[in-house]
Amino acid sequence: MKKFLLTIVLMFTLVTSAQENKIEAKEAIKKTGLSQYLNSSKRLGFTEKDSLFQVNIGFRVQSRIGYGKEDGESAIVEGEIRRMRLKLDGFVYNPRFGYKVELGFSARDIGTVVVGNSGNVILDGVLFYKATPNLTIGFGQTKLPGNNQRVISSNSLELTDRSINNSKFNIDRDFGIFLDYSKQNPNHFSYALKGAVSKGEGRNWVKTKDDGIALTGKVELFPLGSFTKNGSNFEADLMREKTVKWMISGAFSQNNNALRSQGQLGSSLYEARTLQSLFFDTMLKYKGWAATGAYMSRMADDPITVSTTDATNTQAVFVGHGYDAQLSYLFPSNYQIIGRFSTQKVDKDIETISPDTDEYTLGLSKYIFGHKIKLQGEFTYDNIKNYLGKTSNNWYARFQVEIGI
Repeated sequence: MKKFLLTIVLMFTLVTSAQENKIEAKEAIKKTGLSQYLNSSKRLGFTEKDSLFQVNIGFRVQSRIGYGKEDGESAIVEGEIRRMRLKLDGFVYNPRFGYKVELGFSARDIGTVVVGNSGNVILDGVLFYKATPNLTIGFGQTKLPGNNQRVISSNSLELTDRSINNSKFNIDRDFGIFLDYSKQNPNHFSYALKGAVSKGEGRNWVKTKDDGIALTGKVELFPLGSFTKNGSNFEADLMREKTVKWMISGAFSQNNNALRSQGQLGSSLYEARTLQSLFFDTMLKYKGWAATGAYMSRMADDPITVSTTDATNTQAVFVGHGYDAQLSYLFPSNYQIIGRFSTQKVDKDIETISPDTDEYTLGLSKYIFGHKIKLQGEFTYDNIKNYLGKTSNNWYARFQVEIGI
């Protein structure tokens, strides 16, 4: 009981401290132009009285149930904590020196725990230096500047998960150096230039060493001015943009001597391969309407690798391309209807291993407190076609609750 009371007193003290120093923190951040993703003033946290450090604390949980059926198989019932995350951010010594830490505790985040190897808990661990009001330099592990839906946090999606193309073609997280130069104005043409030099094998990779690195670059253009409250970084027109807002972007990544079938993700290859990934995205929002489109692809020479000890064992780079189209409308009651179509085509080199897929999704969401508290329901139908022309059809219905601070 004493420990419980002590914890309550400590939390009360932290919140009180945050309120007392709220003005100091805001002024310090304003002077340096610190980006939103370095600090979140609406989360639980505190700033030391001498303003030498700031801590913001956030967590979120996605709880999911579902029912689905694959062609020729018995129907299955799904029930899981899809994501459970803890997030810390703020600054140390000076608001120019920011940091972000994000940890994942769900089974899908951690993956299979092997004896002698810790769980895959660390999602982000990155330090930032705000060199100028427009330029930010990062060092550590975080998301690469790839396709837009992957850059958007999973708690800011309109549907319960990202598209099938995102799961196969995205370049995910990696360890390296990150650059972000951005000029934003809500009323005039704006842009952002982003880049990264990274390790290439994805988050928390310690299995082997290689001599390759990944190089990534991205350009984001806002011809009609920047979105309200950084709205290109979340799906749905929650801000109900009063004028049309439009983003177009392109990104390219080359992963030299990659050791995994999807670069930063996937199974281990028997030989290293150099992969090229290409992304184009567009997003438009206006008065509750939100429309997005995406193209993703991966290329590699000689994508199939063969075991040196057994020629019957192979592992292939997932090469091909895909398109996504998504449209939604948010009613004034904060109910939303969403539709998405995705098509995925594999290259001929791997057509005997992986099929082509078309996916159709309809969703209904209720936003209670923006993306922080929401209810999401969806129905998805897949049409899968192999290289011989044989097709199979899968479907699932899913309900998900998101809650976080």
